[in-house]
Amino acid sequence: MSELEAKDKPSNFIRDAALEDLKSGRYKGIVTRFPPEPNGYLHIGHAKAICLDFGLALEFGGRCHLRFDDTNPAKETTEYVEAIKADVRWLGFDWGPHLYHASDYFDRLYEWAEALIKKGLAYVDDLTPDQVAEYRGTLTVPGRESPYRNRAVGENLDLFRRMRAGEFPDGSKTLRAKIDMAAGNLNLRDPVMYRIRKTAHHRTGDTWCIYPMYDWAHGQSDSIEGVTHSLCTLEYEDHRPLYDWYIQALGIYAPRQIEFARLNLSHTVMSKRKLLQLVEEGLVSGWDDPRMPTLAGLRRRGYTPGAIRDFCERIGIAKADNLVDIALLEHCLREDLNLRAERRMAVLRPLRLIIENYPEGHAEELDAVNNPEDPGAGTRKVPFARILYIEQDDFRDPPPPKYFRLSPGVEVRLRYAYIVKCTGVERDAAGQVTTVRCEYDPASRGGDARGRKVKGTIHWVSAADAVDAEVRLYDHLFTAPKPDETEDWKTLVNPRSLEVLRGAKLEPSLAGAKAGDRFQFERQGYFSVDSRDSAPGRLVFNRAVGLRDTWAKIEAKT
Repeated sequence: MSELEAKDKPSNFIRDAALEDLKSGRYKGIVTRFPPEPNGYLHIGHAKAICLDFGLALEFGGRCHLRFDDTNPAKETTEYVEAIKADVRWLGFDWGPHLYHASDYFDRLYEWAEALIKKGLAYVDDLTPDQVAEYRGTLTVPGRESPYRNRAVGENLDLFRRMRAGEFPDGSKTLRAKIDMAAGNLNLRDPVMYRIRKTAHHRTGDTWCIYPMYDWAHGQSDSIEGVTHSLCTLEYEDHRPLYDWYIQALGIYAPRQIEFARLNLSHTVMSKRKLLQLVEEGLVSGWDDPRMPTLAGLRRRGYTPGAIRDFCERIGIAKADNLVDIALLEHCLREDLNLRAERRMAVLRPLRLIIENYPEGHAEELDAVNNPEDPGAGTRKVPFARILYIEQDDFRDPPPPKYFRLSPGVEVRLRYAYIVKCTGVERDAAGQVTTVRCEYDPASRGGDARGRKVKGTIHWVSAADAVDAEVRLYDHLFTAPKPDETEDWKTLVNPRSLEVLRGAKLEPSLAGAKAGDRFQFERQGYFSVDSRDSAPGRLVFNRAVGLRDTWAKIEAKT
């Protein structure tokens, strides 16, 4: 096992358990699985599980299965299946030939259910769902046995087969495991294995009208596929005794279930039920709204697979739940894009600037660096002329204290261009500045101050060459770090989570930008071409993340 021990990987209790299982011979290799339910889009919490499941298998030369837990046809669709597959691939993982569905095993699960009935370990119950909950008891009060618990084996087999044949209405009967109604673990108090649901399944159609519960399908599916390590979030820790009980009762191959803490991210919700509410109630534009924590939303916003994988590695694998500051996720994206994103100039809120002593009709091209972090990225030509656009925030009259940008009588550098000095302004009837007038120093090309102190540098775009664009500025979806802790959590949706700027002016090199292309708009942040709304002749950019790195400041203080 020296080769395994030598692997230079951060240790965690799951990796340690896998190593020990290999050393002891409990398992000869590593087989994991990622088992999403196709009832919604994957979110950043699923990314943590994906990186763990696939990463562990890759590290030890094993394999990871993608298996859809498609046991609830009322909420599952082919759209969700395809979206999940696309997200896993986008993150950089591949299941190869190992694509499975719980529905692949419906026949075998049914046969095993009959086997438990024949062993006297399962029975058909006529209690309603409310009655089942009532009879189950509480953590301090033992449950009560159903009056139908001691039906004869033959009667149970007959009723179960008639359930499968569609003879009974929805909700009228269930199949339950016969375990222990006084068990301290409520999951062992005769859990439901099958319920009647006369709903077409997106894969099996109307073949079935009874569907297995997750706890019944999960362990047996793992067993069928030869999974060695079934990695689950902590809410399934109390389900593990049931997972083991089913496998032992059937006498089949036993995987090992291990639980880890789920990801809780600040300023968002991670429940698919709540995310669906946001979509259905129009609080966001869809599952891929760039404010959503879904992988589709993060991808559309401009996040990279590398940034998300880096984030998942940094937060690590733990046993205790904790809240991760969304600033860390943003920090990971900045670090990734800082190295790869080319720089461009974009004026989001334009203010016209006229250089009075620049020759009319004259234009020139200036050299601009594409990425100072990557010398191989080279330079580009940026057109410069007499009339420019600058940011409204880059001019103040009068200027506030410690304001080093443009104001009357003050000099600033125009990035890559010249030093200019404000000589006057034009205002509209309301007193708002509409045009700034300046003079430039022809000898300061490239920003050479020739010994004088010029504190401010601002970006600009040539008015005649500017490309029009819509720019969307995104902020946190919720105003509170822990919206889940508020009963009426939807009241915490941030009304300023999206600001749309329709008059942005971009340098002409961005005219050919394609969906998904990412750039740093100098002094503004990192932006990505929107994959849904951009089209030829209509550029739409989403701000993926701003330049200000609050996480780096937090780290510096600790």
